[in-house]
Amino acid sequence: MARIIGGLTTSHVPSIGGAIARGDQETPYWKPFFDAFKPVHSWLAKEKPDVAVVIYNDHGLNFFLDKMPTFAIGAAAKYDNADEGWGIPVLPSFEGDPDLSWHIINDLVDHEFDLTMCQEMLVDHAFTLPVKLMYPDAGDHWPVKVVPVTINSVQHPLPTAARCYKLGQAIGRAVASYPKDLKVVVVGTGGLSHQLDGTRAGFINKEFDLLCMDKILNDPVALTKYSNRQIIEQAGSQGVELMTWIAMRGALQGHVSKVTSTYHVPISNTGGAVMLLANDDQPQAVAAE
Repeated sequence: MARIIGGLTTSHVPSIGGAIARGDQETPYWKPFFDAFKPVHSWLAKEKPDVAVVIYNDHGLNFFLDKMPTFAIGAAAKYDNADEGWGIPVLPSFEGDPDLSWHIINDLVDHEFDLTMCQEMLVDHAFTLPVKLMYPDAGDHWPVKVVPVTINSVQHPLPTAARCYKLGQAIGRAVASYPKDLKVVVVGTGGLSHQLDGTRAGFINKEFDLLCMDKILNDPVALTKYSNRQIIEQAGSQGVELMTWIAMRGALQGHVSKVTSTYHVPISNTGGAVMLLANDDQPQAVAAE
C-alpha cells in the first residue's frame, strides 16, 4: 500500500528563484531561509520518497480569472514549466504519476469533491520552486514523480479553510488506499502572511504566522475555524495561501511529529517559513467520514 511519510511546507515567492539563479544562498538576506532546507535535504536523502503531491495555488500560468477552478489535480505523464515574466530560469519538466493521479481523482469524486482534471497542465513558481528547494542538485532529472494539486486562492469566492482541510484528508485516504507500494511526501506551498497591493502592501503579521505554524503541528482543526475574511485580515490578501498548508496537514493520517521548523522575515515582503513534519504510525486505510 502507498503511504504518506511526511509533509513539507514552504514559502514560494518568485524572488527565491532569482536568489538561486544568482547564487545568493549564502548572503545575509537569504541564508536563514536556505539553511532551513538543510534538515529537509537530510530527511529526503534518508526517506527517499517516490512521489510528491504538491498542493499550491496557480498564479495565471495555467488558470486565469476567466476560468478558475476551486480545486484541480494533474493527471499528466509530464508537467512543463514556462516563463512567467519574473526573470527566473525555466526548470526541466517534471515526471507525473498518472495512475496515482487518477486513483486520487476517482476517490475524491466518489467522496463528493468536484475537481478539474488536467491531462495537460503547466506548473508555475508555486510548484517548481519548492521542488527545486527540496532537490537543489537534481539537474535535469527530478528524484520524485509528482502529482500537482491546485487550490484557488486568487478569485473569490475562495474555498474555506475547513473545506481545504477536508480536501487534504480525502487525499490522505486516497493515497492510503492505493495498492502500489509507494512512499509519498505531501507539500503545501505559499505564504505565510503577505499582501502585494493596496494600502497594506508589504503587510506581515509575524505573531499570526507563528500561531499558524504551531497550530499546523499541534491543532490544525483550530485553523479551520477561521473564515476567509479573518485570514485575510490577519495574514493579508495573499496570506490565504495558508490554505495549502492546511490541506497538506489534513493529508497526514498518522501521528505527526516535527522534524524541523524555521521562520524568517523578510523574504520579499513575505513571512518566509519552512516546516517538515513526519507522518508516523499511520493506519493502512481510513474510512471516509
